[in-house]
Amino acid sequence: MSEIAAAFGADLILLNLFDVFEPKVSGLEVKDAKDTVKRLKELTGRPIGVNLEPVDPDVKMESTKFELPKGRIATAESMRRAEELGFNFVCYSGSGVTNKMIVQAVRTAKENFSGMIIAGKMHGDGVDEPIADEESVKAMIDAGADVILVPAVGTVPGFTSDELIKIVKIVHQHDGLVMSTIGTSQESSGKDVIREIALKNKTCSVDIQHIGDAAWGVLSPTETIFELSKTIRGLNHTISE
Repeated sequence: MSEIAAAFGADLILLNLFDVFEPKVSGLEVKDAKDTVKRLKELTGRPIGVNLEPVDPDVKMESTKFELPKGRIATAESMRRAEELGFNFVCYSGSGVTNKMIVQAVRTAKENFSGMIIAGKMHGDGVDEPIADEESVKAMIDAGADVILVPAVGTVPGFTSDELIKIVKIVHQHDGLVMSTIGTSQESSGKDVIREIALKNKTCSVDIQHIGDAAWGVLSPTETIFELSKTIRGLNHTISE
């Protein structure tokens, strides 16, 4: 699936539901599990990242809480393992996570991981606190995040272009990057929706546009990846990549 995403315009591949202590990618055969990420990079020609969730055991939830295996939770041990496996970047987001724990995960990553650090929230997902505000963004930057992750305008009710522009300005003033995310199942909403989201968020000066995997549970529909890339940078750059 990673090869397909790359073929249709993805520049970065982010693995979700990946257990760093039991590395396995469906359909990818390797003699030694520790070579999984290395082989995936060879096949795709893309930087590969992993999503680790900074779970807060004391968080007040508005919905049911699920337990995760330790290989998917953001800890010093899992970050060191991500480094050993050869991941180019880590992403600290997920379901039922708090801004406080994301900041803590970033600090831990700076001590245990040498690659790029992406941090923030795609949506609220049951946690009773702001998804993205100036205070939490500044805290993540101060902790060492390279890229601040926020919801794409048009994906989360009430998160507006004005709010995103404020966050982008703060992050850029600190020499960071902003990644707007489509993590609300709208990756399967069709080309027109994807095109509108892409243009809205490019207008707000975001640096990276993410698209999720909710359509089939493993990958966005290829036509929406292609449409996203084509809308943001044109057909010539989409194909040449």
